[in-house]
Amino acid sequence: MSEFVELTRNGHVLEIKLNKPKVNAIDIPMSQHIAAAFAELRDDPDLRVGIITAQGDRIFSAGWDLKSLDAGDTQLDNWWDDADYGEGGFAGLTENWKLNKPVIAALNGLVIGGGFELAMACDLLIAADHVEFALPEMPLGIVPDAGALQRLPRRIPHNIAMEMFLLGRRMGAEEAARYGLVNKVVPYDQLMDAARDWAGQLAKSAPLALQTVKEVLRGIECVPLEQAFAKMRTDEMTTYRAMLKSEDAAEGVKAFVEKREPVFKGR
Repeated sequence: MSEFVELTRNGHVLEIKLNKPKVNAIDIPMSQHIAAAFAELRDDPDLRVGIITAQGDRIFSAGWDLKSLDAGDTQLDNWWDDADYGEGGFAGLTENWKLNKPVIAALNGLVIGGGFELAMACDLLIAADHVEFALPEMPLGIVPDAGALQRLPRRIPHNIAMEMFLLGRRMGAEEAARYGLVNKVVPYDQLMDAARDWAGQLAKSAPLALQTVKEVLRGIECVPLEQAFAKMRTDEMTTYRAMLKSEDAAEGVKAFVEKREPVFKGR
């Protein structure tokens, strides 16, 4: 794949590991490689779940490679149009509206700036107990506009998000869990076991049902309740429609009635 983005297949699970010393800073080529990994997850019918993590216990990612920005390799003005970060926007996931397969973030160290934005784009977050989250953009004269401004105030109380934006204060893993920003906090040496356990559980589910959850939630986000029902009934949600007519849906019901484990095929 890339010397900085390592891929491992574990049955129906694709593990993506960032390994770019010293801080997993994401420049354009690295973003493209991460995007390619998520495209592989999306397009391979044998893959059902993704895990993203990083090497070591010090840092998950410091986000955007500022040295690349300072060198002029990328531009700040209209940065999203200035270069090709790969399908899915920065880091391949922050604006990925086509990946319906769930992604688990196994956060092994500091989650900073664009690394925080990448983590928030995942569906389930498990953090090692020493992890801290921070958005240090303000002293640099910029803002975290690759997902933090858009997502963080929807995940935690508004005023706490403002502290992180304006004051750059760090948030520890336990506090993040109290706000529901992360799902689970575990000791570092249990991190990958916890992520793999959840991924294994998800991989046993009917693939179309798994993917329908993301497709529908994305389609009805911030929509009033009555309109949300209407959108599900009338909008073109192809995965949802396929799930309703799938062999797997029939198999799940049949297996329940027959008191046995279902055998899902993804169709």
